[in-house]
Amino acid sequence: MKTYVVIESIRAGQLQAVYARFHQQGRMLPHGLEYIDSWLAADGSRVFQLMRTADVELFDQWTTHWDDLVDFEIVEIGDKPGATE
Repeated sequence: MKTYVVIESIRAGQLQAVYARFHQQGRMLPHGLEYIDSWLAADGSRVFQLMRTADVELFDQWTTHWDDLVDFEIVEIGDKPGATE
């Protein structure tokens, strides 16, 4: 499995709509896309999520539920600097 940082940039004026959908429907993750943790920017405009999957195409399935409210940047990350196997 690979690990990813997902940066969600909430579109102007859409924060309440994002929270409403989340409270009604949850994250709506497809099976095989694992949520690990998330952090909200101090100004509420962005969310930084740590996720894991073996199938990067699952992100397309997930983001279609949100792409009317949020812009996504999905970045594959490697090991921590200095980590050895």
